[in-house]
Amino acid sequence: MVQYNFKKITVVPNGKDFIDIILSRTQRQTPTVVHKGYKISRLRQFYMRKVKYTQQNFHEKLSTIIDEFPRLDGIHPFYGDLLHVLYNKDHYKLALGQVNTARNLIGKICRDYVKLLKYGDSLYRCKCLKVAALGRMCTVIKRIGPSLAYLEQVRQHMARLPSIDPNTRTVLICGYPNVGKSSFINKITRADVDVQPYAFTTKSLFVGHTDYKYLRYQVIDTPGILDRPFEDRNIIEMCSITALAHLRAAILFFLDISGSCGYSIAQQAALFHSIKSLFMNKPLIVVCNKTDLQPLEGVSEEDKKLIMEMKAEALKTLVGQGGEPTNDESVLLTMSTLTEDGVIAVKNAACERLLNQRVEIKMKSKKINDCLNRFHVAEPKQRDQKERRPFIPQAVLEAKAKQAAEKEKRKTEKDLEDENGGAGVYSANLRKNYILANDEWKEDVLPEILDGHNVYDFIDPDILNRLEELEREDGLRQAEELDDDFEIDGNELSPEEQEALAAIRKKKSLLIQEHRKKKSTAESRPIVPRKYDKDRKFTTERMGRQLSTLGLDPSLAIDRARSRSVSRRGRKRERSPENRGADVMDIDGDSSSKKQRTISRSRSRSVSRPPSEFVPGEGLKDSAQKIKAVKLAKKSVKKRNKDARRGEADRVIPTLKPKHLFSGKRSIGKTQRR
Repeated sequence: MVQYNFKKITVVPNGKDFIDIILSRTQRQTPTVVHKGYKISRLRQFYMRKVKYTQQNFHEKLSTIIDEFPRLDGIHPFYGDLLHVLYNKDHYKLALGQVNTARNLIGKICRDYVKLLKYGDSLYRCKCLKVAALGRMCTVIKRIGPSLAYLEQVRQHMARLPSIDPNTRTVLICGYPNVGKSSFINKITRADVDVQPYAFTTKSLFVGHTDYKYLRYQVIDTPGILDRPFEDRNIIEMCSITALAHLRAAILFFLDISGSCGYSIAQQAALFHSIKSLFMNKPLIVVCNKTDLQPLEGVSEEDKKLIMEMKAEALKTLVGQGGEPTNDESVLLTMSTLTEDGVIAVKNAACERLLNQRVEIKMKSKKINDCLNRFHVAEPKQRDQKERRPFIPQAVLEAKAKQAAEKEKRKTEKDLEDENGGAGVYSANLRKNYILANDEWKEDVLPEILDGHNVYDFIDPDILNRLEELEREDGLRQAEELDDDFEIDGNELSPEEQEALAAIRKKKSLLIQEHRKKKSTAESRPIVPRKYDKDRKFTTERMGRQLSTLGLDPSLAIDRARSRSVSRRGRKRERSPENRGADVMDIDGDSSSKKQRTISRSRSRSVSRPPSEFVPGEGLKDSAQKIKAVKLAKKSVKKRNKDARRGEADRVIPTLKPKHLFSGKRSIGKTQRR
């Protein structure tokens, strides 16, 4: 099984960092001391070693980049086409080709300058040749700087690609955007794909894993596909097309029959027929999703005809695999990811179809003969009428009895202590030997004090018998009440009353179901937009109709609801009658303005009192004395606050100018200062 782990590709440094890394390594790993008095052969060897070592480091780094990046012609076609869609195969190969050319050029530069260094006649000439060689190598690396930056971007993006195994059991989900693909994969796997009520939330391939019949299946969520020409599709859609074309998987084509995705059934059927060539020789299931908004029986005749055509195409693909369709309904399934109706059935059907196809392919291959030759099952035939009972040797029976006896040997607390970590780690369970009517009661927590009372004072040994008597008496009393009361079984009601009873029960079940939907805590469940709400809930007209049917006047309730909606949107602050009256100038003038100033002052915001403001009752004479007291208080705590901040982790400089740092050079003389 081939695994592609793009996360192990080494980081590609940019041109400047590349040069710094290699030159610093050359400086650290080669000798650095040379004198002009050395023999010329030693000088040549010194600089030749530096040039060769630099070339070797460049060669190793560039070879690592070329070898670790995958070759598009040597990997699985799925990954080859996926990388071509994401990064453009031509640019990718061109960048790797430039790196390979740079590696060859650096090798040629090294060979040329080593030949020249062999004929160097002085320290200066050898050094100049070494500098020229390293400079030309660095120039080559600078020229491929854009290619190195491109490869680093590709490496980072490839590290974020999901780990998809093209050869394992795979279930592939496809369809128009916003039809419920991501919600489905979140329900059947542990994947956490973002779900939003708008198109193209999923922009790349997502992988989850699920189990069926003790086998692991990988489930791939693909981005939405639009029905348009092949050359007009963008990168997001081409990821889905690549997965459909190259992965041998069970295909789930999702169909939104409610229309809440923004596309009609006719448009989705057109997409199905345009890409049906990608479904050949693969198990195909058409899944009608969002049945909670629109059941399959409620769609129009034209849409139902289109769905039946898609079902016929799915059956053709099944026959094309060489298998006989046992159940026509297995290729057309309905479900709702919101209520989870039919989700597990869809998963089981896809996994079962894929498993059957893989078994048929293996049975038809040549490998089955090698497997059949490895084992042989002997079936003896009866040659006479004599009864031959199974015979088990006595040694086998004794060994089996010995094993059973060893199993039945009771383990002591010492054995359990040795098995579970020894003394100090194992804690003995003192309750496991309690003799109780039910073994499940042994681990129950029994409080000793409850509500301030000793629990043991209220224990009654006959409480179970008394409880049985009370239940028996309660049962007899309820039976008598049932005999006396009128039982509504539906048989004694009139047709109108039976209809009302059925409507009440239906309404009750709907309320229970709606409450369960709200109570579910799935964070990524799909949200149905308000414009697709068929019942038109939360409207005053609907409330008015219901109140009218009950014989009540809905006008007051409607006015109250509308006033609340206005208050939520925000309304201007109403002025009080006193305030409105204050706007009108009174004939007297003074009394009116005085009244207005009083009201405005009462409605003004409160202002914080400054600390120096004098307030009677504080024990101070006037504001000047209070200001002086505040200053003395601040001054008294200044030193205490400063000392409180001094600690081993605090930013504090005890001495601003230590003498040993600011006294300058010592003159010749005494050293008493030290």
